[in-house]
Amino acid sequence: MKIKDLFRKNKTLLSFEIFPPKKDYPIDTIYHTIEELKDLEPDYISVTYGAGGTSRDRTVEIASKIKNEYHIEALAHLTCISSTSKEIDNIIGSLRDNNITNILALRGDMPESGGDDAVSEEYTYARDLIDQINKKGNFSIGAACYPEGHMECSNRIQDIKYLKEKVNSGVDFLITQLFFDNELFYRFMEELELAGIDVPVSAGIMPVLNAKQILRIQKLSGCSIPPKFKRMLDKYEHNPEALKEAGQAYALEQIIDLMAWGIDGIHLYTMNKSETARKIAENIKTIRKISNKNKIETMGDRNEY
Repeated sequence: MKIKDLFRKNKTLLSFEIFPPKKDYPIDTIYHTIEELKDLEPDYISVTYGAGGTSRDRTVEIASKIKNEYHIEALAHLTCISSTSKEIDNIIGSLRDNNITNILALRGDMPESGGDDAVSEEYTYARDLIDQINKKGNFSIGAACYPEGHMECSNRIQDIKYLKEKVNSGVDFLITQLFFDNELFYRFMEELELAGIDVPVSAGIMPVLNAKQILRIQKLSGCSIPPKFKRMLDKYEHNPEALKEAGQAYALEQIIDLMAWGIDGIHLYTMNKSETARKIAENIKTIRKISNKNKIETMGDRNEY
């Protein structure tokens, strides 16, 4: 089933993101993670690339396994910044051949200076990739959005304008960059409404499990650290177990608040840690049921008028 159709069921989607193991690690390690996630009944599992856009072949292979053997909807990441249109066509064809109907279309991170990858001359923005996917097949297309603005865009108004152009090019749903301050997300959703962007949005949430992780997150995403979150880091950064527990609790608190607000979906960046995903999913099981029931009843009330 296409993810755009899952959103039409009037429930709060719960999805997980995983990434392929490094090339020198056996691929079976990720299947062990999926085994531990499957009974949590996610609405879909997304499969990213390895660091810097590597492991494309493994992404297709893992997405195929999720879809065709575990019978869970798969969302395959696809980036274009270092690709040719022929390479993209081949990947799209491979996804279609493996019964994958959902793609998260991304420009991708700019290659590091001195690296092997070159910037593509055929792609400038994610919407260029979205146009190509729409021409090549019948996919449900997701895209990224940035509650605090994209790092490369200094003007917030312009950032929303670019997002609207991306959505208008054929995007069915959005997944946010991670954030730690829900109020910033709510402000962002108001901006989307004012701009006329009305596709479903899943909130990307990452439980912070160690201090090193948060430094890397800030470098890559530029996300802000609210005072409440910083106090937690300062208090527990030298105690790994305590920080892990605190990070899980903070993410859970974010999710509960988002679900009370009426979020379309929660997209959990698992970092391939099934134990953390399980703790969070089990702690919101009843809340999800109530949230989904309320959404269905509200939609029923609307249909009476």
